[in-house]
Amino acid sequence: MIEPEHPRRSIARQCELVSISPSGFYARPAGETPLTLELMRLIDAQFLETPWYGARQTMRHLRREGYVVGRKRVRRLKATIGLAPIYQRPRTTVPHPGHRVHPYLLRNLVTDRPNQVWCADITYIPMRRGFLYLVAIMHWATRKVLSWRVSNTSQADFCIEVLEEALRRFGRPDIFTTDQGSQFTSPRFTGVLQEAGVRISTDGRGRWMDTCSSTGCGAA
Repeated sequence: MIEPEHPRRSIARQCELVSISPSGFYARPAGETPLTLELMRLIDAQFLETPWYGARQTMRHLRREGYVVGRKRVRRLKATIGLAPIYQRPRTTVPHPGHRVHPYLLRNLVTDRPNQVWCADITYIPMRRGFLYLVAIMHWATRKVLSWRVSNTSQADFCIEVLEEALRRFGRPDIFTTDQGSQFTSPRFTGVLQEAGVRISTDGRGRWMDTCSSTGCGAA
């Protein structure tokens, strides 16, 4: 857009018209250093061999090759190349076709008193080798964590344990809402709620925000 040989307008005036500084016009990209280009080449080559490596593992690999680099620099270079680790992530919400899905009871509901609504959700915690599952039960209005458990499986057992603990410590809510995960829709889990006289609410399919907007779980 800038014409250096313009017969009537100087470069400074043209820069002013297009809202850039003259120094921005004259500046030229410095480019990457030979060392940085070599690091990027090594990172790219290693990615083909171990695409699940994150920044820490890639950093250790480069150090074994004799390059003193930090994790933040490795992360920046991987982002520049456009590389992200590829690994299997767990599905925390898997509906069961044989389980009953209860109606969603919170639409347009004003929650303004204690123990009116509790909610629960499952997320996962990445570990060095694999991941763990975390389930939490929270008070809908205050976001207080009432009980939680960590497990290396996503079976319903640890969800039932955390529910029974919350009921034992804090009484019972009027409504308990979850997503359609099979752990929460299993007859064993809903049976605990029904025995306690709690109304059960289930989010619509794909409506992760119904629960997670309050629990802060999900992709956390």
